Amino acid sequence: MASSPIQTPSQRNQQQVNRPNSPHARRQFYQPMQQTIRSFVLRQGRLSNAQRRACETLLPRFGIPFGENRLDLDQVFGRPAPKILEIGFGMGESTATIATAHPENDYLGIEVHTPGVGSLLNQIEHLELTNLRIIQHDAVQVLEHMLPAECLHGIHIFFPDPWPKARHHKRRLIQPALVTHLCAHLMTGGYIHVATDWEDYAVQILQVLSQESQLANTATDYAPRPEYRPLTKFEQRGLKLGHGVWDLIFQRN
Repeated sequence: MASSPIQTPSQRNQQQVNRPNSPHARRQFYQPMQQTIRSFVLRQGRLSNAQRRACETLLPRFGIPFGENRLDLDQVFGRPAPKILEIGFGMGESTATIATAHPENDYLGIEVHTPGVGSLLNQIEHLELTNLRIIQHDAVQVLEHMLPAECLHGIHIFFPDPWPKARHHKRRLIQPALVTHLCAHLMTGGYIHVATDWEDYAVQILQVLSQESQLANTATDYAPRPEYRPLTKFEQRGLKLGHGVWDLIFQRN
């Protein structure tokens, strides 16, 4: 009788992840709902032990589970304060830096990728941040189901996936429908700040934001980088090589 092929540890782990009732499967906090076109691909990547521990022990403290009831953000943070939303915080370094520098504001970060969520959770614990919370879910669905109208003072979208191939441009996050949706959650005088290092995406973002009647550009076209947005290591390296970075800041009428 033929013997079963020998499996590597990674193959055995993958089988465990694929079992719906396994502990590994339960660690996948974000389970995408059906949606026609997503602006992201769920590449979980390698989850370090520290990130896994953070997701298991800190997410219940600093995370907000996805649900279909509107949040009272003052109640979530325990105080009335300006609320800033960040969509797609990556590994969270800039998010934690901004929250540390501006304790007068409360920050809500949305990210689907588990390693990034674990990384930011560890930073929240290490820096003892009380003004930062996380939702691990699709931002479009969070906007639709969880956030009240006109509850935000600002929205940060830093370096969204540029989807450089023309056939993938429909997957880009900054689209007219999303911008209109974002405006519904912004207070009058609130702002949307988008930054990208992909020039043709910057042109598209400028066009989309400029066409939204509820928004006004705070600059002639592209804005100088404001003090509150820190330079990332990746950005600094790109600038040394002569690569461009474009900031766009629009204010709600």
